[in-house]
Amino acid sequence: MAEDVFKALADPTRRRILDELAERDGQSLFEICTRLVTKHGLGLSRQAISQHLAVLEAAGLVVSRREGRYKFHDLNTQPLERIVARWLKSDTPESSP
Repeated sequence: MAEDVFKALADPTRRRILDELAERDGQSLFEICTRLVTKHGLGLSRQAISQHLAVLEAAGLVVSRREGRYKFHDLNTQPLERIVARWLKSDTPESSP
């Protein structure tokens, strides 16, 4: 699972998508595309952004939900929290002064 997260985070476009979802959760594909163009100058097709979202979703970093005919995307930080917790355990002797 951690390998999927690292693979997903390796791409700068996917990191920008996560940044946008961190700033405002629950965006549709159209909203994400619009924000990437206006804020970052990324003129990728909706299909390309959709493929990036699929990689993020497979890694567990994005959760999608349908409401009617619209699909909304939310950031899921749990995979990142597990990775951070793995390396930042407070009970190690090195962390004591």
